[in-house]
Amino acid sequence: MKELNSGLAKVFKYAIVVNLALTVLYASNQFYTVGVSQNVKSAVQARSAEEVSIPIPITKTFAEHQFVWTTADGRSTDIPEGHVVSKLFSDTLGTPKIMPFFFRAEGVVNAQDITIATLVTGDRFPVLSRLASHYQGPISAAIHINDNDKDDILKQLRDAYAANPDMQKHVDVHVILDRYERQFNMWRNIAKLFMRTDFLTMLDVDFYLCTDFRNSILSNRDILAKLGSGNTALVIPAFEYVNHKDGFDSSRFPRNKRDLLEIIPDKIDMFHKLWSRGHGSTNYSRWHDAEEIYKVDEYNHSYEPYIVFKKDESPWCDERFIGYGANKAACLYELYLSGVDYYVLPNDFLIHQNHDYPEKERTRERRYNRKIYDNFREEVCLRYARRFIADGIWNTSKADNLKSQCSKIRNFGKTLEFLL
Repeated sequence: MKELNSGLAKVFKYAIVVNLALTVLYASNQFYTVGVSQNVKSAVQARSAEEVSIPIPITKTFAEHQFVWTTADGRSTDIPEGHVVSKLFSDTLGTPKIMPFFFRAEGVVNAQDITIATLVTGDRFPVLSRLASHYQGPISAAIHINDNDKDDILKQLRDAYAANPDMQKHVDVHVILDRYERQFNMWRNIAKLFMRTDFLTMLDVDFYLCTDFRNSILSNRDILAKLGSGNTALVIPAFEYVNHKDGFDSSRFPRNKRDLLEIIPDKIDMFHKLWSRGHGSTNYSRWHDAEEIYKVDEYNHSYEPYIVFKKDESPWCDERFIGYGANKAACLYELYLSGVDYYVLPNDFLIHQNHDYPEKERTRERRYNRKIYDNFREEVCLRYARRFIADGIWNTSKADNLKSQCSKIRNFGKTLEFLL
């Protein structure tokens, strides 16, 4: 019975993801149903994204749809979409209205490619447009729109998408509509959920791609195999200009490692150097001379590099973190504890394109999120310890990262005694 319940739960979860991924929610008054039997057959009645022309009329509204759960004997139960979404995002401030594939990229997507999964607010559409033209690869953009600004922001989004053929070719846009700002991890999860390739990088839209890290990875058979194993994440070192004003014009950024090294540390240095725990584990002094990828061997729980990793079976970002501080570190901490090792790419790098920040909000939210993170670390340590023990892999290398990090948590060893 336990195995049957587990199987049904997996089928239901699969049905939810398939249903959401194929929805075109902005086609008002359109409804679809998904029938799922125990042999995981599904049928989706929905207008395909390719049928939608550009520009999109901004008067279209979010339609409420129904999920239909069908048992083997043909009996069905209707579940309102809002109810399902509230379960999927039960740790967020409220139930969001989601429009997956508000725009669907027209270009052919190769599964063995790297998607930039990013989150975008209404004031950053020009930056997203430039990223699409520069990257020339798949992008999954979660775009948050506040209820109060919906009509104006949707018009700006429509105009930005219609104005740039590279946006139309490469960018899948998923709109999130609610009144709650800075739910960064929920937005990251949306971008990841609907991406269409095997690999991703959770990249902030403000970073400039100075080198072609995508080609460095995909053209190297050994690195690609390492990434494909699911046990490796590849770190792209991040930098920023010492003088804040120098970081606004990306046209002046160095395009190769040699040119970058010539201006370190006078003009440019590691990203957020004043908070060295955030990126210091990359070991920038070692990177200066590196010619091959190398393993991050001094990990700390505040480490939050920009990484490329495999989508399947990777953890989701914890959505309790609202606002600035610890949200991305929490994502990467759980990924590391799950058994994924971090390796640094030797010749690729990113540079932050500077912009102004709401410093008062950042300071307040960081203080709040630090408290959540302390509890989160203990929770995730216990959760993965239970999982690894139950799966019989506690004494394998898969658990090494967990053991090294969780042993630093007070009384974790005593708690572990009751599990072993």
